[in-house]
Amino acid sequence: MAKKPLNVGIVGYGFMGRTHSNAFSQVNHFFDVPYRPVLKAVCARDAGKAKTFAEQWGYESVETDWRKLVERKDIDVIDIASPNDTHHDIAIAAAKAGKMVMCEKPLGRSAAESLKMVEAVEKSKVPNMVWYNYRRVPAVTLAKQLIDEGKLGRIFHYRAKFLQDWTISKDLPQGGQGLWRLDVDVAGSGVTGDLLAHCIDTAMWLNGGITKVSGMTETFIKERHHNITGKKEVVGIDDASLFLARFANGSLASFEATRYARGHKALYTFEINGENASIAWDLHDLHRLQYFDHRDEGRTRGWRSLHITDGDHPYMDKWWVPGLQIGYEHTFIHQVADFLDAVGGGKVAAPTFRDALATDRVTDAVLKSARTGQWENAND
Repeated sequence: MAKKPLNVGIVGYGFMGRTHSNAFSQVNHFFDVPYRPVLKAVCARDAGKAKTFAEQWGYESVETDWRKLVERKDIDVIDIASPNDTHHDIAIAAAKAGKMVMCEKPLGRSAAESLKMVEAVEKSKVPNMVWYNYRRVPAVTLAKQLIDEGKLGRIFHYRAKFLQDWTISKDLPQGGQGLWRLDVDVAGSGVTGDLLAHCIDTAMWLNGGITKVSGMTETFIKERHHNITGKKEVVGIDDASLFLARFANGSLASFEATRYARGHKALYTFEINGENASIAWDLHDLHRLQYFDHRDEGRTRGWRSLHITDGDHPYMDKWWVPGLQIGYEHTFIHQVADFLDAVGGGKVAAPTFRDALATDRVTDAVLKSARTGQWENAND
């Protein structure tokens, strides 16, 4: 049976534009979903680079003004893969135009900005999703299943970290293509909204809502040359962020993110300790889930390394034979598959804009706590 085409208009041609485009291109090769994504248009301010991107990925057309993209009658989905300061306006305009909206994380530069985006998609009743792709790592999805099945029992502790080292040099400028994450006006915040947002989304998906936080941040290099203004300007983003948290279920948590951990490019890990069992996961070994069950017989009790490649593991029946691994890019394909299934069935695929708003409220509370030196409510 022929699948119904779903015309995609993407804004942005950078790293995330590539991951999203690959996902739209590959999903029908492996998943039986009700729609066939059509790469209809890519939008970016640089017409030449947008044209090159379109030719490489198979987009049919190019736009240089996102407003024209949103207005096009032949576009069904607006996929926002552009810098954070563009998310708000594009998402709201797309929702008002009746388009489905997919948006890179974080949803907005602040919870206040994100709330307006949530209100827009909910008022227009358009399908919406935010690209928190780590939920779709099969090992992480299995962790969710084990928790929901009660395997861990009562949860006591959650700890997560996301470490990088790419901004240590004092000569690295801020602003412009590739370095907008160091410009507070574009990014909104530093590692709190960039790296910890991933950790927080995963944590609340696995362990429920966060109620209170106590955080601290640091900007190690106070001034950097700005590529847009040409001047040395104050750095407004956080280079490192650590916070303690309480979950609604009574468990305690610690979170850490930095771009100043020499030797780490993308070390994202989490561990959860429960009354009966513990689980741990590492992005560098993303196809494995570490599992310890205290109910095992004492002589053979210990941590197990579960290789998540069998057909009864989440998503893996769609890929290769048992024992063969998948990687980072597959998480985006899983997300597109879930989104298309949900749209076809009239259901909601998480994380929605409202789910992402909850994460932005936590990151706002962390930044506020770093300023006040006090515990802050994470639900405001």
